[in-house]
Amino acid sequence: MHTDLDKPAQGWRRSLYTIIYESDTPAGRRFDQILIWTILISVVAVILDSVASIAEVHGSLLNVLEWGFTVVFTIEYVLRLACIERPRKYALSFFGIIDLLSILPSYLALIEPGALFFLDVRILRLMRVFRVFKLTGFVSEYTVLGLALLASRRKIMVFMSFVLMISLLMATAMYVIEGPEHGFTSIPTSMYWAITTMTTVGFGDITPKTDIGRLISSFVMLMGWSVLAVPTGIVTAELTAKRRLAAAGAPLDATPSQFSDDVVCPRCDAIDQHPQGRYCWRCGTDLLPK
Repeated sequence: MHTDLDKPAQGWRRSLYTIIYESDTPAGRRFDQILIWTILISVVAVILDSVASIAEVHGSLLNVLEWGFTVVFTIEYVLRLACIERPRKYALSFFGIIDLLSILPSYLALIEPGALFFLDVRILRLMRVFRVFKLTGFVSEYTVLGLALLASRRKIMVFMSFVLMISLLMATAMYVIEGPEHGFTSIPTSMYWAITTMTTVGFGDITPKTDIGRLISSFVMLMGWSVLAVPTGIVTAELTAKRRLAAAGAPLDATPSQFSDDVVCPRCDAIDQHPQGRYCWRCGTDLLPK
């Protein structure tokens, strides 16, 4: 997320950068551990504050804790901006926006407590659960998952467009067959039924009454299994490819199409090695010439 161009050359900013951004150092590791526990406790406090019986008894304590967490995260946000060479880059990044969203609601509630669009300050305070997303910056597996989702986005979009077309066809058929007398008052309403049925949710507020309608419903419900299975298979395949890249020592942002049959492992004869990879994806043998 940060490059050497963001790191100050020397001074207190360089030391602070090492603690905040470089988690492979002892000080950085301790900072991350403390921050993770602080995030988790603050989210628990938000959850407890949403329970009326707990808020009624311990509301003052929870309010003090909330402002304590707000001050801590505000100081952390300011320090993150202060110790890098390009603070604007961080402020506009994903984690920078998440950090801002995690502290902004408490201050907005002070500025506009009676505004009409703030019907209830508690609605604003619920935005504090954005703090849980700060945890993604400390887990490398999130990066692998994000890259896998990014790599499979086109396949998933094609699949979703197919599902939407099937839903539209089924909705139109049910609108014609069942009609308004059975709750299918329009094609958009029938689309709602088709989506809830295909996703196996089925609220039961709209149900077919004719035999043909029930036959179509059965088909849509069986199709719902593929709605769950196909995207899962796509993402799983991409995750497997990313693991192969990691095992081969290739960059995680490389694509599986970059694998080549020209490189063969001398130990296990495995092909499909990545040209930038150093190790065999199957047995881990060093592929670079000695």
